[in-house]
Amino acid sequence: MKEEKSRAIGCLPVEMDWRWSLSSIVLFAFLVRSLVSLHPYSGASHPPMYGDYEAQRHWMEITLHTPSIHWYHNTSTNPLSYWGLDYPPLTAYQSWAHGLVLNYFHPPSVALVSSRGHESPLGKLLMRCTVLLSDALVFFPAAIYFILVYCVHRGKKDASLWLLALILLNPALIVIDHGHFQYNCISLGFTVGAVAAVLAKHDLLASVLFSFALNHKQMSAYFAPAFFAHLLGKCLKRKYPLLEVLKLGIAVVVTFAVMWWPYLYSVDAVMEVLSRLAPFERGIYEDYVANFWCSTSIFIKWKRLFPTQTLKLFSFGATLLGAFPSMVQQIRAPSDRGFLFALLNSSFSFYLFSFQVHEKSVLLPLLPASLLALDEPVIFKWLIYYAMFSMFPLLCRDQLVVPYVALLALFLLIYHTPHGRPHTKGMGFMAWKWLIVLPVLVSIVLHITYLSFKPPEKYPFLFEALMMILCFSQFVIIAGYANVKQWMLLGSSAGTDKEKKIL
Repeated sequence: MKEEKSRAIGCLPVEMDWRWSLSSIVLFAFLVRSLVSLHPYSGASHPPMYGDYEAQRHWMEITLHTPSIHWYHNTSTNPLSYWGLDYPPLTAYQSWAHGLVLNYFHPPSVALVSSRGHESPLGKLLMRCTVLLSDALVFFPAAIYFILVYCVHRGKKDASLWLLALILLNPALIVIDHGHFQYNCISLGFTVGAVAAVLAKHDLLASVLFSFALNHKQMSAYFAPAFFAHLLGKCLKRKYPLLEVLKLGIAVVVTFAVMWWPYLYSVDAVMEVLSRLAPFERGIYEDYVANFWCSTSIFIKWKRLFPTQTLKLFSFGATLLGAFPSMVQQIRAPSDRGFLFALLNSSFSFYLFSFQVHEKSVLLPLLPASLLALDEPVIFKWLIYYAMFSMFPLLCRDQLVVPYVALLALFLLIYHTPHGRPHTKGMGFMAWKWLIVLPVLVSIVLHITYLSFKPPEKYPFLFEALMMILCFSQFVIIAGYANVKQWMLLGSSAGTDKEKKIL
């Protein structure tokens, strides 16, 4: 008894030290976000449309002062040509809640119509605080929940703090949400929470949380094939598969019904919202995004050769085909690690092939890559670098070069921290070093060229096109490798007997 008591007491300092380290990481991640928020944002002082900052502020104004049935409807006070709301209802509710905060402290910043383009110091401070608060309330707890389930409860406590630091200090997410200005932390936070719930065998909770993510940003559908395949695969291995599927289906339907309740009074109202979520009129791509359609448009003029309807079918078929192998693998042999790979492969398929992808959408494949960092650290580092590089022109326009460099340097410093970092030797993947070093050297030259020289008048977007092609080539290699690795799990020990029993 005395021995057991002394062991328990001896464990206390270790436990307290771990909790103190976790708290320090969380506070430091919050501090980094606060420092980045001191820099400029999308569309700062650029009338008449400004940028994403104004879009988010405008949605607060509209949801605060108009009835919910008008939020997606074109009216004199809510002209859809001026940053019309184009995200699902949960984003609208979030905008309304944040609008209440701004209206309480600074009413002019969300006054109906008269507040367009509002950029007062207090208004900016309050807007930045809403993102910080969203991150702290949604993404941070979800990340901690994930490391508790994936690391601590599996005897990987030493590496859990390293993984948490990488997840919370993801440079791409920080610079987009707290620099450029968006609320990706909410939908991604719900997704991380759903992933953790799946790993903890709380499938009903996972279904609800992922439904929240889908109802906040429709791009969360990038992960839908992986969730569907994994959960279906688990259900099929249980005693009453139809009952298990029914329970999950009811959870999803009820969650969606609650979210969409203000618009369920008519089919037209629902269709009006849905039409705002699918901007097919913009074409299959915009700007220089490192995906298949934009990269190949240099040789194949997709927009000129094919009508929008045909391109929709092309993109749908290519996206489904890209995600199909990982779905089949998870339906056949669902496993925790396989599920994380499926999330990466599914989101990559959407990023590379789906209709109307933005450069910021690379945040979605980055998320499962961060969750896989303990098993595949090189993939995460590789993807982080090219994800940031693919957004470099956008961040230059927003005057965010300083946080871009600082966040990348901070990430690399944390990544190479010896304590708790997994060894990468003998992974087989490092045999491909030449695929990493040469493109990095080219990217460094392109960084310098983009900042120092003007492109030829005949080819004003030459530098952006070169960056896009380089990033696209790296994304294809990573996606191909991740698909191969997922299928290799069928012949490995990833699906242990213990895991199969839990299923």
